[in-house]
Formats: sequence, C-alpha cells, structure tokens
Amino acid sequence: MNDSISALNPFSLLPTAARPTGPATVAALRIMLTNSVPSGHTRRAYAKAFDDLLELTIRTGQPISRLLFLEYRAEMVDAGLGSSTINVRLSGVRKLVNEARENGLVDPADAERIVSVANVPAQGVRLGHWLTVEQTKDLLDVPDRSRLKGKRDHAILSVLIQSALRREESAQLDMSRIQMREGRWVLADIRGKRGRIRTVALPAGAKAAIDEWTRAAGIASGHVFRRLTKNGRVLPGKGLGVWGIWDVVVTSAKAIGIEGFGPHDARRTCAKLCRKKGGKLEQIQFMLGHESIETTAIYTACEQEFAVAVNDGLGL
Repeated sequence: MNDSISALNPFSLLPTAARPTGPATVAALRIMLTNSVPSGHTRRAYAKAFDDLLELTIRTGQPISRLLFLEYRAEMVDAGLGSSTINVRLSGVRKLVNEARENGLVDPADAERIVSVANVPAQGVRLGHWLTVEQTKDLLDVPDRSRLKGKRDHAILSVLIQSALRREESAQLDMSRIQMREGRWVLADIRGKRGRIRTVALPAGAKAAIDEWTRAAGIASGHVFRRLTKNGRVLPGKGLGVWGIWDVVVTSAKAIGIEGFGPHDARRTCAKLCRKKGGKLEQIQFMLGHESIETTAIYTACEQEFAVAVNDGLGL
C-alpha cells in the first residue's frame, strides 16, 4: 500500500492529517475493523469488504457514502455472489462505518444513512452438499490408516462428520477438551462463533479414531491435530491449520468421486444423518452451536424429502 493511499480517509478522500482525531492510516482502519470480530472467517470476509470498498472509492473518486455503499452491494449481486456472502461483507462495512464514527472520521448523520442500507434477501435455501450413510463410510475409509498421516486424516474426518465441528474448531481442538461427562466421552467447552461455548458428544467411533492417531503420534497434550513433515513425522507444537483441515476433507471426497465437498458439508452431513435417525431439532441445534433453530432447520432441510420426493409419482 503506497503512502498516498495509506494516508487517505476513505470517508472524505482527504489525508487523515486533516482530521487528527482519526486513525493515522487506511491500514489502521483495516486493522481496527478486522480486530473487532473474533472469528477468523469473519475477519477475512471483513478484510475483503474493506479492500473492495477502498478500491471502489479510488476507482470512482467518491468517498464512502450511502450511494457508494449501494453501488458496492449492486456490484456483488451482479457478480453472482450468494446472499450470505454479500450480507457478511455488508455487515463488515457497517462495522467499519460505526468504528469510523466513533473515531470522528465520518459525520454521525452520514454514518446513520450508510448503515441503514439493507441486506440482500435470501432467495430460497442453498442446501449445499451432504452424504448418505454409505458415502460417509466410503469417505472415512479413504485415508490409509497403516500410515501416520492416514490415522490423522481418518481422525479429522471422524470428528467433523460425527461431532459436527467447524474446521476452525477442529484446528484449535486441544487434548484437554476430550473429557468424560455423564459416563461418556465429550468434546467439552468448544468455543465457536461469536465466542459461544458448547459441549459436544464424541461418538465411540470418533473417539477410537482420535486414540489411534494420538497414540501413534505420541500426543498427550496440546493440539489434537498436528502438522507432519514430508517424511511423516509430527512437527512438535505445530497444530494443523484450517486450510490443512480443508485439504484433508476435499482430497478425501475427491477420492470417492465427490467434487466441491468441504468441511462445512461434513458438518451438514452430520446434521442431516442425525435428523434422519430421529434426532430432535433442538438437540441438533445444541450440537451445531446455532444461535437460531431456524438455521438448524436449513442445515437439516427437515421439511424437504429427497429419498421419496413428492414429484416422484407424476407418472411422466
């Protein structure tokens, strides 16, 4: 970022020196925005929104305003982005505007007009991918468990599919979280989105997979899932990152001929299989850590049947 850009106030396109109460640079505004949320995924979305909006201000020569915000929203719609992606980025811009207002970079009345721009309404429900029981068994069988990497990958898949953790939660999973509660194994006090904490049951199959991996890797404390060298040795203290988790799932799914299947689809698979086995929606909500049961209903698609669909009997 060159000095001429970093010194701009994007709400007036004037150097920030003209408003000494505000942040010193554009970079400081960006850091302020991304530090305002705990989730790594949300931070990346907010940073993307900031960068895109800054690029739009420079391209058009207009400061951030209600009109520019509407133009930014229209560009995302025209680009075919999903409503959830768009709305997360719009939320990031609103957060930015509110932070700028608190720092004297934008007039409160102008800020109010900007943040009043509405979200994009969701059109229908994007169900995503999920697996049948048979496909799930095939996926779990992909890793070569005669190798250390295969034991680790099998444990990762088992936890994602059987306990429905998010990939961030899996990457941060610590051995101390594996505890006994009411006579069974659980993943205790998992910190999820917006800092919400929940405890998730750990089925026997997933516990056995973790035990097989950690015994072979010599892991007794710290991160459950670790990075490995090319020679297959565990890197001490090096937890496997979120993109490492992603790669395990995507690569394994491709091995059974399924494209576009990621960690969140493993989570969705767990929810749908639980529902098909008669699991109560509220219990699935607790497992997933959703704030709203409506979100859980979308994950399970509980109102829509595909195995025996209503349009199968048309006779055409």
